[in-house]
Amino acid sequence: MPKIERTARLAWDGNVARGHGTIDAGTGAFGGLEYSLPTRIGQAEGKTSPEELLAAAHGGCITMSLASELTQAGTPPGRLDVTCRIVMDEVESGDHEIVASYVDAVVSAEGLDADALPALLVKADAGCPFSRMLRRAGAELHVTGRIA
Repeated sequence: MPKIERTARLAWDGNVARGHGTIDAGTGAFGGLEYSLPTRIGQAEGKTSPEELLAAAHGGCITMSLASELTQAGTPPGRLDVTCRIVMDEVESGDHEIVASYVDAVVSAEGLDADALPALLVKADAGCPFSRMLRRAGAELHVTGRIA
């Protein structure tokens, strides 16, 4: 696989407490995603956060990895519905860190045996660069799944 590079552009106006920013994808796939501290730590109010974007990135990566593992096992997916929840919390030092990622997949794949799914989820997790990055950072990863 070739080296992959992607870019996002971010703008921020004001201080951290009352300021706000926007995020744009370098590809143009999305733009003007608003974020702020109040919507990061409180109600989202239709805005995003770095944690939500990380959940989307980790979820997207592991979904593609699972699709690959299912295909290699001879049971290509018809549909995967995946939810990823990122948890940031205060740690012992008083800093805030990403401490966990919870991934849950609902798998629709003709011929897939329910007993085979756990091993495929483990392989998909191991093959996901975002999972490896989060583990190296000390985050707990919980990957579960079930057949639709």
